[in-house]
Amino acid sequence: MKNLIDPHGGKLVNLVCEGKVRDYLLDKVNDMEKVFLSDREVSDLEMIAIGAFSPLEGFMDKTDYLSILKNNRLKNGIPWTIPITLSANMDDTRRFILDKELALCDKQGKLLGVLYLEEKYTRDKEQEAQIVFGTKDAAHPGVAGLYQSGDLILAGKVAMLNRPDHGELKDMLLDPKETRLLFYYKGWRSVVAFQTRNPIHRAHEYIQKCALEIVDGLLVHPLIGETKKDDIPADVRMECYKVLLEKYYPKDRTALSVFPAAMRYAGPKEAILHAIARKNYGCTHFIVGRDHAGVGNYYGTFDAQKIFDEFEPEEIGITPLKFEHAFYCKECGSMATSKTCPHEEQNHVTLSGTKVRQMLGAREMPPVEFTRPEVAEVLMKWANGEFDA
Repeated sequence: MKNLIDPHGGKLVNLVCEGKVRDYLLDKVNDMEKVFLSDREVSDLEMIAIGAFSPLEGFMDKTDYLSILKNNRLKNGIPWTIPITLSANMDDTRRFILDKELALCDKQGKLLGVLYLEEKYTRDKEQEAQIVFGTKDAAHPGVAGLYQSGDLILAGKVAMLNRPDHGELKDMLLDPKETRLLFYYKGWRSVVAFQTRNPIHRAHEYIQKCALEIVDGLLVHPLIGETKKDDIPADVRMECYKVLLEKYYPKDRTALSVFPAAMRYAGPKEAILHAIARKNYGCTHFIVGRDHAGVGNYYGTFDAQKIFDEFEPEEIGITPLKFEHAFYCKECGSMATSKTCPHEEQNHVTLSGTKVRQMLGAREMPPVEFTRPEVAEVLMKWANGEFDA
């Protein structure tokens, strides 16, 4: 569509099969060997198939895999920072024959898609952990997931036959081709995306509205794939976004859709991946705040912003908007950052996600300086076991 940003690599991938192609593959499935995907791999399959991971058309071969670890690029030179791979156990290697199709299933056995097996290879997990996550520490959730995965990697193009079940959230799911159409008909030619895996609060609202001052539209794009066990559930988070957007955001300049990716907690490397994906959704700008996609103390506060400087702007294509940590200042009587507030830290109201979860566990209402009362009410209902979206 004219005037919209090009997808990463120039072409939006669509591997969701329908009609006669789907029927043809379904007829063949019973003769295929099955591969059971982890939750993260299920998300990756969907992200590939709907074009959110364009230009990828399948799970990565060894050449792409090694090129990413060495150069942060695919073998064709296009920037990419995290391997997207499908693992299996070494004991199964004889079952999986090259140039044959494999049935891709979730852990419950539901058929999701098909992979045409082009290559099998193994990887050095510790090397991958160090390069992608910056650590080999198994206490890191992304590293733990990597270590728990199989040693055999299956590579090849994919086709999706059945979408994963997103429950009630499916009504909030817009694929890249759909968000692009939405932006086109709304007349948005510049769109900023906001990535989050936490309930929305005043700091989020502040930086979103700052960004909205310079673009046509805002896409609030919360991640609903696999996260840490102590993260607040996706349906609760979505209800927080809905009640806030309903009352405090301009409806003609704001859109809300879920992002079916899984969290890797890879910090800087994942910030690039999140930006590339939002480019595929049609966004021209991407908010990168403090400790984007981070966990624990594995990354520097603004490492996820600095990594964008390692690429030429036209290579990534989407413009990162780099924000300082926002807080409520009692002296200013408003939201601010260290760039705009002259007052001492004791005047600032800042709460970490961990602190908020502790307050909710103790049945304490988060303060109004931290989040809007409507959002706090949703969180308290969840903490009290009364939440019903």
